Amino acid sequence: MVKTQTTNPLLEKPLRVGELAKRTGKTVRALHLYEELELLSPIHRSKGGFRLYAPSAVQRVEWIQKLQDAGFSLHQLQALRGMVGDADVAAMAMGQIREIYSQRLAETRAQVSKLIQLEKELVASIQYLDGCKTCEPVHQTGECGTCDHNGHDGVDQPILVAGIHRG
Repeated sequence: MVKTQTTNPLLEKPLRVGELAKRTGKTVRALHLYEELELLSPIHRSKGGFRLYAPSAVQRVEWIQKLQDAGFSLHQLQALRGMVGDADVAAMAMGQIREIYSQRLAETRAQVSKLIQLEKELVASIQYLDGCKTCEPVHQTGECGTCDHNGHDGVDQPILVAGIHRG
């Protein structure tokens, strides 16, 4: 049996705000903002007045970033934290969080679907425009709206190409 070494978070060295910023890729100002919004709290201040954070603050900042990536604003994160803090029953609080996350998942899936469609339209447009490489200098751009050259015979222009020529 291999013995794994576990560390006691209480014995780990606290991080100064600059160290936390470096580990998380955030600016010191962003971390101060998180503190102002009560999303992040130093465990104490040094004798010199420096903010000192628990090593677990790295995960807190990652949590903030992940939810921002998911489209949540900092004020919405405050509301999430408040929802949990104000609830008397844990299951009820977590149920509310689950609902919010489920709604965001549905929105994310809708965005992904739109992006997949956009990807298809961009690929079709690029493929169509590849046929235009051989037009120069014989044809003028005014002919592009009704192009029947270089494999475009009877092929409808993708909307991303057609929209350039139509008013």
